Order: sequence, then structure tokens, then C-alpha cells
Amino acid sequence: MKKITNVRTLTFIAMMGAVSTVLMMLNFSIPFAPGFLKFDISELPALFAGFFLGPVSGCLVILVKVALKLLFQGTETAFVGEFMNILGSVCFILPASLIYRWNHTKKGAVISLVVSSLLVSAAFIFINAYIAFPLYSNLYGMPMETIVAMGTAVNPYITDVTTLMLFSVFPFNLFKHGVTSIVTYLVYKRMGNVLRSILTPQAGAQAQSI
Repeated sequence: MKKITNVRTLTFIAMMGAVSTVLMMLNFSIPFAPGFLKFDISELPALFAGFFLGPVSGCLVILVKVALKLLFQGTETAFVGEFMNILGSVCFILPASLIYRWNHTKKGAVISLVVSSLLVSAAFIFINAYIAFPLYSNLYGMPMETIVAMGTAVNPYITDVTTLMLFSVFPFNLFKHGVTSIVTYLVYKRMGNVLRSILTPQAGAQAQSI
């Protein structure tokens, strides 16, 4: 029975990873951010797995998502974009699922989603400013001034790297993860029975739901 449970758990993680990959491919730009910042809700299935089975499962979904993306689409950024995607997703999923595991209530779910959205949005101000954007600049031979100019085109208050982070990157990530959090909170409870039916009764009894 334990082996069956493990197989179904891994199957569930793989399914969530596949759904996450599809959602990642369905991305689009939003008006207040430069075109290179793409909005998607691909972290939604990873949040489901993190809430339902714990933080390790949520992080495994992220790895499956990126692995499938590389398998079907390859990389156009010498793996920089994929690494940043993993880093951002883990920064979001890990604290959310850990907080919810510690406070397994509706209030705990709200707290976990709010804290994680703020945390990843703030963290990526520094990660983008000092790691991601410099790497992209070197990779494409594009001066940072050119990247800043792309931000200025959509927001005249963006005049340098600092304002690009504050007026574009931060609100973009806050919006992206805020939307993902809201959809997760609204849909996850209704998905609980479906998720339990995928796993064994024993796993379902131990699984977490809002």
C-alpha cells in the first residue's frame, strides 16, 4: 500500500508539473511592465502540491515544470531564465507551504499567501538588479541603459536601475503572485476532493486542505 501511495504521489507531482508547464507557456505582457516581463500563473499547481502534500512536493513540481519546458522548448537564455524561474518559484512556494503547514487554517492560508507574495516580490528587486539583469545584459550584449529604456517606454518615472526595480519589477511580481494567490485560495478548497481521489485514502487522510 505504501508503494502504491508513493507511486500515486509521484504521479500527482508529475501531473501538476505538466499542468504548470502548459500554464508557463500561456504567458503575456501587461501594460505597466516592459515586454520582457511575462505574466503567467504557472506556480498555481505547485502551490496546490505544496499545500496538499508539503513544501518538498511543491518544489518538485517546479523542477518538473522547468524540465518539461526545456525538453519541449529548449532555452533561449543559456539557462539563465530557467534558473531565475526556479529561484522565483521556490521563493514563493516554499515559505507559503511552510507557513500553511505550521498554521493549517483558512487564516493561515491567507497569511502564507500574503507573506510569500511580499517576500518574493521584495527579494527579486535585489536578485534582478544584481544577478538576473546583469546576466541578461552580458548574454545579449545589451547595456543596462537599454534595459532601463524599455522600462521608460511604459513608465516615464523609470529613469535608472533603481526606479526600474521599484516601479516595474516589484509591482509586476506583486501583481503576478497576488493573482496566483487569490486564484489558489478560491480554487484550492474546491479541488480538495479531486486531489484526494488521485491519491490513496491514507494519503488523502493525511493531506492538507484549507
